[in-house]
Amino acid sequence: MTTTTPRPTRRVSAGSLLSRLPRPSTQVLPVLATFVLFVLLFGAGSVRYDNFLSPQVFLNLFVDNAYLIVLAVGMTFVILTGGIDLSVGSVVALSGVLAATLLADGWPALPVMAAVLVVGVALGTAMGLVIHHLEIQPFVVTLAGMFLARGLCYVISVESVPVTDPTFTAIAQAAIPLGGRSFVSPSVVVALVVVAVAAWVLHRTRFGRTVYAVGGNRHSAMLMGLAVGRTRVAVYAISGFCSALAGLLFTFYSLSGYSLAAVGTELDAIAATVIGGTLLSGGVGLVVGSLLGVLVLGLIQTFISFEGTLSSWWTRIVVGALLLVFVLLQRAFARRGAGGS
Repeated sequence: MTTTTPRPTRRVSAGSLLSRLPRPSTQVLPVLATFVLFVLLFGAGSVRYDNFLSPQVFLNLFVDNAYLIVLAVGMTFVILTGGIDLSVGSVVALSGVLAATLLADGWPALPVMAAVLVVGVALGTAMGLVIHHLEIQPFVVTLAGMFLARGLCYVISVESVPVTDPTFTAIAQAAIPLGGRSFVSPSVVVALVVVAVAAWVLHRTRFGRTVYAVGGNRHSAMLMGLAVGRTRVAVYAISGFCSALAGLLFTFYSLSGYSLAAVGTELDAIAATVIGGTLLSGGVGLVVGSLLGVLVLGLIQTFISFEGTLSSWWTRIVVGALLLVFVLLQRAFARRGAGGS
C-alpha cells in the first residue's frame, strides 16, 4: 500500500494574481478613457447646473447629434484603414439640398431618400476608386470631393430650400416616449441601429477583420491574400452612404436644405472619432468609441448652452485641447502595447 505525500500549498499573492489578469488591449484603453471623461464631465455639469441630471438632458445629446453619430461611424471605417474623408460635411449639405429640391419638385419621400443615398454611395465609391487605382493620397482626393459636393449644392440652389413634405415633417416632429417626459426622435433610433450594424460588421465579419488588417499594415495584408483594393474602395462607399444618411437626418432636424449647412462638420466627425480612440494611422479603434466621442462633443456644447455667457467658439477651443490630449494618450497606449508585446 503506497502513500502519497501531499504537495505543499503554494501561496499566491494578490499582486501575482493581478499580474496574471489579462490587460485591456490598446483597442479598449482609449475607449475607457473617453468613457471616464464623459462621466466626469456629466458629473461636473450636474454639480454646477440645476436640472443637468434630467434624463432629457442626456437624451438630447443623442437627439441633437444623431446625424453626427452616423457621420462618425462612416469616418471610423475610413480612418481604420489609414485613410481620411474630408468630403463628408459637403455631402451632408448636398444631401439636404438635393432632398429639399426634389421634394419641392413633387417627388415622393421614399424615392427622394433612395436617390440621396445612391448619390452618396456613388460619390464615396468614385473617390475610393481614384484613391486605390491612381494611388493618390486620400487627403487630396477627398478634398476635391469636398469642393465638388459643395459646388453641386450651389448649382442646385443658392438659397435655403424649406421642406414641407408631409412624410418628412411627420418624421421630424415625431417623438418616441421613454417614460415620464423623456423622449427621443426617430433619428436617434436610426443612428443607434447604424452603430450596432457597424460594430457587428467590424468585429464579426471577414470584411471587418480585413479593414483592421489593412489599417495595421497594408503590405502585410496584401501578402496574406486579403482583398485590400476592394476593402479600401468599400470603406469610402460606406462613408458616402453614412454621409448621405446623415444628410437626411440633418434635413429631418432642420426641415430645410441649405448650401452652407454642415460647414466644418467633417472636422467634428474626425475629432469625435479620434477622441473616441481611433488611431489616425489606422488599425486601432472601436465604433462605440466614436459614439462616445460624439457624446463628449455634444456634452461640451451643452455646457456652453447652460452657461449662457460663453461664446460658441469655446466649443472649438475645448475640442482642440481634448484632441491634443487624446492624441498624446494614444501614443502612450501604443508605446505601452509595444512594450508589453
